[in-house]
Amino acid sequence: MRIDSTHRGWAVASGIALSIAGTGYVGSVAVADRPWSGGSAIGLAYGIAGFAMMVFAGLLAGRKKVPIWRVGRAQTWMRGHLWLGLLSFPIILFHSGLAFGGSLTRVMMWTFVAVVVSGVVGAALQHFLPRLMFARVPMETIFEQIPHVRAQLLVEADGIVSEACGGLAVLTDPAAERTQAAASKLQSAVRIDGDAGAPLREFYLSEMRSFVAEPGNAHPLAAKSHADQVFARLRTLLPASFHGALSDLENICEEERQLSRQQRLHAWLHGWLLTHIPLSFALLVLAIIHIVTALRY
Repeated sequence: MRIDSTHRGWAVASGIALSIAGTGYVGSVAVADRPWSGGSAIGLAYGIAGFAMMVFAGLLAGRKKVPIWRVGRAQTWMRGHLWLGLLSFPIILFHSGLAFGGSLTRVMMWTFVAVVVSGVVGAALQHFLPRLMFARVPMETIFEQIPHVRAQLLVEADGIVSEACGGLAVLTDPAAERTQAAASKLQSAVRIDGDAGAPLREFYLSEMRSFVAEPGNAHPLAAKSHADQVFARLRTLLPASFHGALSDLENICEEERQLSRQQRLHAWLHGWLLTHIPLSFALLVLAIIHIVTALRY
């Protein structure tokens, strides 16, 4: 969810609500003849308002999971989740008199802080990472299809080297053997007899194939600068008739780097939820315990 002009109304309304709540709190403290209490009429009003905002923010998960709850537009719920979730924190602080209170309240408030921080981080990631992915992953594919695309790249690379160098011992997979015929039609793949393609075969089997089959940041070819140097050196070792196949392999390496980059960015984009969601549910549970305890005692 990008923070754009559609958030202006929510931001303005939240700012106005915070100003009114802050003014009310300061005025109440100034005229009160006793220390601030969350159990007073205005203290309870802040507590009820803040908890209602917390519940609304928590209902976003329910709306996603329960079809019959799908009331209103998803984007409206997301904006409400962001802005009311943020607003609930100072409102609850006013309820508590700007203090974290006893043991239970202290645990609840620090959990609240963690929820707000993780939510702000998540909102920032959702705002900036899609544009970063568009710029750094021009070959972006459907995330769930990445393993399939990676397998296709491996078959294509095997076919290119096999056709150019006269066969590869690694082609033992039946699926790879069936697709080898199609790969051999690539314009750049030209069969060359003799040992002229030995440097290409050796490089592919010892370095590149493992990168395409099991990519990782630690692999030398994961660094584009290193890959550029390797392919430039191979062009000086191989006859010109191999350069087309070499260019195809270089493109496959670049596509593999982009697939790995997309996976990393996707993990950043969604990984924060593994922290934010459990903390949010824990906060709601602690808030309910706090309410029950306050009402009973």
